[in-house]
Amino acid sequence: MRGFHRLLGSATGFALAVAIGGTAIGQTVPAPPPEATAHPEIWPQGNWPYKADPAIERRIADLIARMTVEEKVGQVVQADISAVTPDDARRYHLGSILNGGNSAPNGDEFAPAAEWLKLADAFHAASVDRSNGRLGIPIIWGTDAVHGHSNIVGATLFPHNIGLGAMHDPALIKRIAQATAKEIRATGIEWTFAPTITVPQDLRWGRAYEGYSSDPKLVASYVGQFIEGLQGKPSATPILQGPYVLASTKHFLADGGTEGGRDQGDARISETELRDTHGMPYVEAINAGVQTVMTSFSSWNGEKIAGHKGLVTDVLKQRMGFGGFVVSDWNAHGQIQGCTNASCPRALNAGLDMYMAPDSWKPLWESLVLQAKSGEVPMARLDDAVANVLRVKIRAGLLDMGKPSSRPLSGQFELLGSPEHRAIAREAVRKSLVLLKNNGSLLPLRPGANILVAGDGADDVARQSGGWTLTWQGTGIDPKHFPGATSIWKGIDGAVKASGGTARLSPDGSFAGKKPDVAIVVFGETPYAEFQGDISTLELKPELRGPLATMKKLKAQGVPVVALMLTGRPLFVNPELNAADAFVAAWLPGSEGAGVADVLLRNRSGGVAHDSTGTLSFAWPATADAKGKTLFERGYGLTAASRTTLPQLSEDPGVKPQAQAGIYMDKGLPAASWSLVVGDPAGSTTRVTTLPIDAANGRVRVTATDFGVQEGARRFAFDGKGPASVALTGMAAVDTTRETNGDVLLVSTIRVDQAPTAPVTLAMRSGPAQAAISLGRLEQLKPGNWTKVGVPLKCFRAGGVNMSAVDTPLVVATDGAFTFSLARVALGTDADVKLDCGG
Repeated sequence: MRGFHRLLGSATGFALAVAIGGTAIGQTVPAPPPEATAHPEIWPQGNWPYKADPAIERRIADLIARMTVEEKVGQVVQADISAVTPDDARRYHLGSILNGGNSAPNGDEFAPAAEWLKLADAFHAASVDRSNGRLGIPIIWGTDAVHGHSNIVGATLFPHNIGLGAMHDPALIKRIAQATAKEIRATGIEWTFAPTITVPQDLRWGRAYEGYSSDPKLVASYVGQFIEGLQGKPSATPILQGPYVLASTKHFLADGGTEGGRDQGDARISETELRDTHGMPYVEAINAGVQTVMTSFSSWNGEKIAGHKGLVTDVLKQRMGFGGFVVSDWNAHGQIQGCTNASCPRALNAGLDMYMAPDSWKPLWESLVLQAKSGEVPMARLDDAVANVLRVKIRAGLLDMGKPSSRPLSGQFELLGSPEHRAIAREAVRKSLVLLKNNGSLLPLRPGANILVAGDGADDVARQSGGWTLTWQGTGIDPKHFPGATSIWKGIDGAVKASGGTARLSPDGSFAGKKPDVAIVVFGETPYAEFQGDISTLELKPELRGPLATMKKLKAQGVPVVALMLTGRPLFVNPELNAADAFVAAWLPGSEGAGVADVLLRNRSGGVAHDSTGTLSFAWPATADAKGKTLFERGYGLTAASRTTLPQLSEDPGVKPQAQAGIYMDKGLPAASWSLVVGDPAGSTTRVTTLPIDAANGRVRVTATDFGVQEGARRFAFDGKGPASVALTGMAAVDTTRETNGDVLLVSTIRVDQAPTAPVTLAMRSGPAQAAISLGRLEQLKPGNWTKVGVPLKCFRAGGVNMSAVDTPLVVATDGAFTFSLARVALGTDADVKLDCGG
């Protein structure tokens, strides 16, 4: 909205520079440190099921011989549909596209399935254009269908992997993959970035729920079945002739082994542990013929995996025998030493075959063309990468197929959320539930009971589905975008009525009239994805602990309590375990909430139709210390017949309260290590600690106002007699490079109380560098209404801010009279008004 400015110090001039360079031509890239040096001879060998086919090899050689350098480079570059058009794909000979977590046709994350298929046809038509001597090699589309075809409205949403791991049922995993493949094919897409075969070792990691288990053997037992479900059995028959898609295991390697559970962090472990814990599932993936492998953002002992020749080429390709192609994660090449998003020959030279360059594809394509022509990227290596991509496309049958809408299953949108697929998902839900406590054999509940359903997660399909659901973070989704789905409340309500009982929904646990026989309280985590879910201690965020009071209130009223926890990981919840008579870990069950009711309730005749069979695939912590003691070992889980009584547990979390990363102000107060400062260009600065206060030589009056809670915001009244600003400053700079790369926003919860008489800017600083977004006179914000205003972090990066050293995440400034209130400033993806960078 309006304009974007880059400022240095007090300068107000506009400048914008784009760095294209990476490693200079001829520059020597340092070898991996000794502790990050791979020894391929100690790694296992796989049994790649596709034998060399002379006819395919001749076809590949013929194509490569006729390709220009530009066409070759196009095959190894993948662009995101939010940053590329079909005409771009034609002009640059692009070999692949993807839709990231927040990308969709026409920018509509809730676009109907027909629009996805229409766009697939458009990109295909552009890619096969053979005018002007072009070879016209079909493009391939990849998507994150990680728990069903989860970007598509109406698709079946299966439990996330942590729940599937609790099932211990490889056969069901295969059926889930088969159903997912069919739903993907209905929309014309050919490739999914699944299964995730990470082996998480630290539950603070924001992607822990994407792992089946902390046990590599359990993970390995699932891999072959899931890949076969997606791709079919390896054979000479083209994969896409059947009801299948291409699979991609991820993230190679040890993304679940990073220090402190930091997403995109560093796995500081021995090569033996790297091999035996994190490498084990890849043997099964290779044996199953997985066609693609995605490298990790993360490092091993300081060396980024995407640029690690020893692991990518020497171990994965040569020693283990992987014969598909290797793709990087989202702009992960830019994190390699000596690289930028726009230039990274080191990745290709290390063995990468395709760059996932969502919004950096064009400068990357341009730099690769120059590097290939100069010899910095040897032509033999480029040809090898292109051959690997073509080989997969030929195995898929892509080169001999028509447009996506003409292929098997395309346009059969009735497959999305079909009764058959929903039945599979419902079965997975009930098999994934883990009963942790059942004092007095309360569960399963008797038929005919009067049941109260409480808690803030009871009637929320988005909440029970978690991240990677329609949007990247799985947040901000209206219930109407889940047609055919069943919330936990609706599932329980239907089952209770069928058994002759009554049910009522009361989120706060209040009731009038007859006391309920039992209460089910649904609570737990809210959706997140990737680094947005990283935590420092194994605790629920403070704002999510409210249902504990509901449990205690109901218990005090003599109502037995069943606690049902929605979560992407085991957490310290001893207070909730103590408050409940029965406790069930429901994980992130997805769209089929009725599967929960199947286990919680007896049938009409009083029998146990579906016993609790799930067992923990991760250990459950006794404290909030990630390195602390264990409460329930991996493999623990009760059944209806169990007679185990859980005693009262210590409610000491064993850790000190921690500030939440990415939150700079909440409830009107600056977060720990941040300060609220009011100033003017003359150098007058006032740190706001008491209220009310006049600051900036009297130009700004600061008072308290309400938002959510009493005095939960701060009100700033500018008198208009000269320039002034409000800022959040830190004692130490913070690194926001991950968030910037992930298209995260700076979200400010603002209310305009009096419209400004002069333009307003919103800025961010790193040292002397400042980049500001012009907000004009805030015409888009309705006075008197609270609004979450989001600005992409990459806007500030483009304006010159060093995103690895942000010391002032927010500055609001104006020369005019203006009154506004500010309640919260944080990094996030959910905004009412999203501003662009302008120009």
